[in-house]
Amino acid sequence: MKKKILITIICVIFIAMTSFILYLKLSHKGDISNVNIIANSSQIYSKKEIDDAINVILHFFRQNFNGCILEQITYIGDDYNKDYQDWAERNNKEEVIVLVSNFKTNSYCSETLNHNSEYKNWNWILVKNKDENWEHVDHGY
Repeated sequence: MKKKILITIICVIFIAMTSFILYLKLSHKGDISNVNIIANSSQIYSKKEIDDAINVILHFFRQNFNGCILEQITYIGDDYNKDYQDWAERNNKEEVIVLVSNFKTNSYCSETLNHNSEYKNWNWILVKNKDENWEHVDHGY
């Protein structure tokens, strides 16, 4: 009888610890609470269009970059943005906008990223047609 109780206690502790670890992994959504949004002016896009693109990425980062802290994000600038026009064409869209960000990871981040690391100049590529919302199509270096 004592053996059964001991085995039950061990099983309960194991399940509790496993559940806690899983909770920690899933509850560490991407942190955007202290992101520094740097305003860049543009001859191509209005402030609202740039802000809308940034908001798409903030939402995407929050939902998909568990264990990461977004520190800074900005529009790449008109001079560099034009180099990405092929992304719009590949996606049957008219416009492309590229944002660049810096973020850090912790030990709960995705296995596709280095744990406890810093990523600088991470690109976010978004496309759209006139009068449509921005659509995130790619990210990375």
